[in-house]
Formats: sequence, structure tokens, C-alpha cells
Amino acid sequence: MRVAKKQTTPGGRALARMIGFLVLGLTLFGLVMVLSATSVSGVYLEQSLLFQFSRQALWAIVGAVVFLVLSRIDYRLLQRLAPASVFISTGFLIAVLIPGVGSNINGSSRWLTIGPLTIQPAEFAKVALVLFTADLLTRRGKKMDRADLTIRPVLVVLGVFGLLLLLQPKLGTVIVLTAVALTMLFIAGSRLDHLALITVLGVIAAGVLAYSAEYRRARMLAFLDPWADPAGFGLQTIQSQVGIASGGLFGVGLGGARSKWGFLPHAHSDFIFAIVAEEIGLIGGIGLILAFCLFGYLGIRVAINAPDRFGMLLAAGLTSWILFQAFLNIGMAIGLLPITGEPLPFVSAGGSSLVSSLAAAGLLSSIGRKAKV
Repeated sequence: MRVAKKQTTPGGRALARMIGFLVLGLTLFGLVMVLSATSVSGVYLEQSLLFQFSRQALWAIVGAVVFLVLSRIDYRLLQRLAPASVFISTGFLIAVLIPGVGSNINGSSRWLTIGPLTIQPAEFAKVALVLFTADLLTRRGKKMDRADLTIRPVLVVLGVFGLLLLLQPKLGTVIVLTAVALTMLFIAGSRLDHLALITVLGVIAAGVLAYSAEYRRARMLAFLDPWADPAGFGLQTIQSQVGIASGGLFGVGLGGARSKWGFLPHAHSDFIFAIVAEEIGLIGGIGLILAFCLFGYLGIRVAINAPDRFGMLLAAGLTSWILFQAFLNIGMAIGLLPITGEPLPFVSAGGSSLVSSLAAAGLLSSIGRKAKV
């Protein structure tokens, strides 16, 4: 099937530019914070102040190229690739579990090493699920009352991804994927009673999974009372909150955080928000949250004004993915949510996360360019 070309609109181009500038600002801000957060550990562990920063900068360049390419192509061309993306992502998620193929780090098998590159397939599974769901619910838009033709296929793909991710283990990504899938099903017009039942069952399943493994159970108990194990599973929550509180209103100054001196593990990745709040204070932390709120506003505008149903669902899925993940990460850092290990989009260290986030923003920009505004 040939995809008819639709011209961009002046309002759409302006909307796409705003998305581009916002994402550029978040990415550059993330590079600065990664440099600051790793200024101590880089010298101590890698004997190089710029080691982690250089890696993140290279991934940022790759991600920028991906963003520019995806923002310029017709997003509807990717609709044909939706089924293939699911099979490819499934293959990669299986590959990380194969001894000798996947890389096991700290007891987790989440990475594939290809030459000098180390990638995390879980990040790209997010793109695949959003593409697949948007494609399916577009083609079956007139059959949304048929759960067997709409909800069930989405849940099957979600279940396959979820099982493979739990084996890594990566519960945080399963939570993000589930939230995104349910959001897309709701926006597409699925029956509310079906979605309510799935949500209840999902919450029960999440609770069972949280307590079924010893380390997850310890994390949940540490979330409820981190001071019960202050030197163990409660350490990150406590130190993150100490760092945030130490920042006060205006922060201790860029580069001045004490948390990164070995007190807060994973300060440059999972807990980058604590470094932001400590160094540039409550003002900086709120500013970063508002930046994600602006991303959500622009994403919603793109979805509402998308030229077709596929664009609308794709924009909604991409926007909800970034917002849910940011919510999980920041909630984890301030102690309102259990530790899930999900990075802060555009800001946390991690090449796969950065590239996949920029890919999502590129697709959102592509839809925005054709928005009827």
C-alpha cells in the first residue's frame, strides 16, 4: 500500500521546532549533569574526568542523528514496520538471556555487547510496543468493542515482552510498558470495564511480583521504611533524600554535590534527579519537572491535531511513555515510589535510553510537522 504524502503545516512546523528545542535543551542539560555526577567516580574508577561524559556525548550525537532522520520522514512509513519491530525486539530480548551472548552485570542480563557498543534492548522494546499498538488499533478502529481483536493482541505482545523483561530482571520497564499500553487502549476507545478489570489484575500481579523475589521484596520493604535497612536496600532512598534536602532552594552550586562522593550509588543514572536538586536546588528540580510537563503539553497537542488516527495514537503512546518514565524516576528519587531502576529520559546516563528517548521525540516531531494547527 502506497502512503499518500501530506504536506507539513506552518503551525505544525512551529510545533515540531518547539519539540526539537525542548529536547535539545533537556539533552544538553543531561550532559552537564552527567559530567557533574561522574566527576568523582570517573577519576576514581576510570582515571578520567571525562570518561562517562564522553560516552554519553557520543550517544547523544547518535541520538541526535536518529532524531533528525525520524523527524523528517513520513511517520506513516513506519506503520508497515510495526509487526517486524515486535519480532526483532523479541529476538533481542531473548538474546540477552543466552549465556555468552548477553552481558551479565551485577546479576542482571540486560545488555548486548556488539563490538565497542553495549545496548539495552529493553529500551527499544518500548518503541516497538508503541508502534505495534498504534498500528493495530488504527487498522481495527471500527472494532474497538471486540476485545479479542484489539485488547487481546496488545496484551499478548505485552505479556511476551513482560516475561522476557522479568527474566532479566527489569520490572520497571514492564510497569512503563503496561501503563503505556493501557493509555493507548483507553484513548483508542476500548471499553472501560475491560480496561478496569485489566488494571485491577495488573496491580495485583505487580504486587505479587514485587514480593515474589527476595531482592524485590527487600526493595518494597525499604520503600515503606528505608531506615529499617539504612546501610542496605534503604541506602539509595535515604541518600537521595539527603541530597535533595541539602540543595535547599537554590542548591549548593553546579559541581558541588556531596552525594556523588560515594554516598549515592548510581548518582549519574537512576538518581540523577537527586544531583540536580542538590546542585541547583528546588528551583532547578521544579524547572526540570516543568520541562517534562511542557513535553507532555506539546505531545498532547500533537496527538489532538494529528492528521490521522495512526498519528494520534502514536503521539499519545510516545508522550505517555516519556511522562510515565519521568514520573517513575523522579518519584523514586524523592521517595514517593519504590526503586524501579528506570532512567530519567534525556537526562540520565545511558546510551540506549538516550537514543530511544530521542527516537520517540523524533517521531513525535514528525507527526507534529503535519499537525492541523
